[in-house]
Amino acid sequence: MFMVRWTSADGWDKPKISPLRKLELHPAAKVLHYAQELFEGLKAYRGHDDKVRLFRPEMNVRRLLNSAARLDLPKFDGDEFLKCLTKLVSVEKDWVPKYPMSSLYIRPTVIGIEPTLGVARSNEALLFVILSPVGPYFRTGIKPVSLLADPKHVRAWPGGTGDKKLGCNYAPTLMVQNEAEKLGLQQVLWLFGEDEQVTEVGAMNVMVLLKNKDGGTELVTPPLSGIILPGVTRQSVLDLTREWNEFKVSERKITMAEIREALKEDRLLEMFGCGTACVICPIERLYHRGENLHIPTMEQSSPLANRVLKAITDIQYGVVPHSWAIEVE
Repeated sequence: MFMVRWTSADGWDKPKISPLRKLELHPAAKVLHYAQELFEGLKAYRGHDDKVRLFRPEMNVRRLLNSAARLDLPKFDGDEFLKCLTKLVSVEKDWVPKYPMSSLYIRPTVIGIEPTLGVARSNEALLFVILSPVGPYFRTGIKPVSLLADPKHVRAWPGGTGDKKLGCNYAPTLMVQNEAEKLGLQQVLWLFGEDEQVTEVGAMNVMVLLKNKDGGTELVTPPLSGIILPGVTRQSVLDLTREWNEFKVSERKITMAEIREALKEDRLLEMFGCGTACVICPIERLYHRGENLHIPTMEQSSPLANRVLKAITDIQYGVVPHSWAIEVE
């Protein structure tokens, strides 16, 4: 693991890479009381050529810094941290699995550890990174999921922290996730506002492929309006599909009313989530206001979800050379 401490008096200490160990925290550490905690998630991939690569890690570092600023936790040099992160993966690269679609998960975390009960910024912080080998998200092949779309539950709101990767954003979602599972559903489609804007899927961004009323095809994802996490996979899907230039690609508001209308008129083609864990997760059903809405994602002759999944994983595993894939020596 990687670890470095910070105090307001002395700044950042010397970073260290050491064997994984337990943390010792005072019971009054601010992270335990006021959720002064943020994290990131990225992966290292072992390619067909046995080389280990990171996928657009500078985007994760940038998001980590933005999250730290929102919690008034200390700043650090992003380029230097990326060097430390790369060094850690280099030291531990034997742990990067050689199995198809497997990877080494990387979890950077920053917590406020000052042992005082006052509600104020922490004058002490800890930045650490832990690693864990992970297998394929879909162990027996890609499978579509069903979602609970319940407007009474809101994940994020304007002026809040929904566009940051903070632990406090995730804890309140667990109860709703449990409700979805009790209904035989796998994830939650988060809605916002009286017009029921589609925002995210579980801990993923969401994409909708549809035919417009004029007959053109459009890929839609909600805009980065402050309530959407700026996902690395989300941006990669947008970058790739815009480069293909085969259909319109939009970052705009999309509501449940528009989705229902498109379904009724047989214009909705696909919906899928996208994120670091699964890369692409097709959606086959929405449970909304007591009604099951069938999404024909995997019924298309050549689903965009499959095409995007292959394009991204080919880059991650070095099948296709690309500047997004950073080799670890």
